[in-house]
Amino acid sequence: MDRLIIFDTTLRDGEQAPGFSMTVEEKVTLSKQLEKLGVDVIEAGFAAASEGDFQAVYAVSEAVKDSTICSLARSLNSDIEKAGEALAPAERKRIHTFIATSPIHMKYKLKMTPDQVLERAVESVKFARNFTDDVEFSAEDAFRSEREFLFKVFEAVIKAGAKTINVPDTVGYAMPDEFGKLIKDILDNVPNIDKAVISVHCHNDLGLAVANSLSAIKNGARQAHVTINGIGERAGNAALEEVVMSIKVRQDYFKNLKSNINTKEIYKTSRLLCRITGSFVQPNKAIVGDNAFAHEAGIHQHGVLAHRETYEIMRAEDVGVPASKIVLGKHSGRHAFKTRLEELGYKNLSESEIDKLFRQFKSLADKKKEVFDEDIEALIFDELFKSYEDVKLIYFHVLSGNSVIPTSTVKINRSGEETVATASGDGPIDSALKAIEKALGVTGRLKDYSIRSLSAGKDAMGEVRTVVEFDGTTVSGKGTSTDIIEASVKAYLDAYNRYVARKTFIEKRISEGV
Repeated sequence: MDRLIIFDTTLRDGEQAPGFSMTVEEKVTLSKQLEKLGVDVIEAGFAAASEGDFQAVYAVSEAVKDSTICSLARSLNSDIEKAGEALAPAERKRIHTFIATSPIHMKYKLKMTPDQVLERAVESVKFARNFTDDVEFSAEDAFRSEREFLFKVFEAVIKAGAKTINVPDTVGYAMPDEFGKLIKDILDNVPNIDKAVISVHCHNDLGLAVANSLSAIKNGARQAHVTINGIGERAGNAALEEVVMSIKVRQDYFKNLKSNINTKEIYKTSRLLCRITGSFVQPNKAIVGDNAFAHEAGIHQHGVLAHRETYEIMRAEDVGVPASKIVLGKHSGRHAFKTRLEELGYKNLSESEIDKLFRQFKSLADKKKEVFDEDIEALIFDELFKSYEDVKLIYFHVLSGNSVIPTSTVKINRSGEETVATASGDGPIDSALKAIEKALGVTGRLKDYSIRSLSAGKDAMGEVRTVVEFDGTTVSGKGTSTDIIEASVKAYLDAYNRYVARKTFIEKRISEGV
């Protein structure tokens, strides 16, 4: 199979976007995940830009072993020398040097003639080879460059030793068919192009970075500059996840082209970048957005449940998302609702009971954007078996402080019988929940715990939400109080009552033969 080289510039071009700066330690952390993802080349920074960038390139060079580490450098000996020094520890190293070739850049930014630019480009490639044999040359603003001059520059830098020639659409101006034709023209008009890999670097100013990259790949480019989540200057760069999955999903179109990317690490890498930078991806972002594998429309839900490929062209698991999800909302149909009931363990409900619950669900969905599992649990609990409340809290007492072992005593009433239990724990809430378990004679596994304020002020009511697993059954519970510990105890007991209610109700229905 033919192979596409993935050149990730998240740590360089991606970091240049406002709000995405990273420390040296954060760059090292992300670079290790990029290595695990299977990225071929990691552009770790612009070594000459600052001492921080130099240290980042050096640290990444030390930390990463499997990927090639690259530093950007202008076509200046001082920049190239800094890049060489920063890359010294790398097992595989590349210097990426660039100079602008478009008339507007040469005239207004560089204030150089075309002949001067050509000479500088050749000299920079030759000088970079003193530090590594792997040299990449970029013709900045290549798409807006005069074609004959661009071909001449590429021929000269390849002759000087560049192993990769990069064709940037620096300002995101190209249309896909135009950019694809440029790549074909380079292949047809640069005599020694067979001695170098054609690379592309596309910006997203018109929202076409991925489309332009794919068009270039279809026409012969074999390296793509990309970033995680598509971050980068202005509107960003071509997104790694979109380029890679387009090629993976459309093998028929790209004729068995492949990359070395372990696609199951894509989602994890996307989320790591979000955590490091404090950013987020929009819900409808392709591949890694929260809604990328979610379905709310009843028709779509029915189709996916009947046969996944009706509305999904790839599996969520292929990019590291555990599974696609059905989002229940006002557009959801009875079929999706019934399926969710069965997934929650309610497989023995009658059709009339399902109809009753579905009507209540629709009423709730008109008031909420999304209906969660605990909302459905609440509907079932309220509509079908509210009378099954097994345990009530009579009182609790907590002893806690920074010089004592937190200890709690609770008294509960279960079916008319009162029980008192005492337990200690890591903190007041932990000790209180352990005391509850001791009184109940059960052991639950707390899978999730969250707390939020229901109003403003120091005396605000707090709502605690727990998700607990009892004997293989996962249930949720809620409790409210101005006392966080009391709210926590109530939420845990609520979860236990729901567990008992579900178990009792289902056992009863089974015994009735329903």
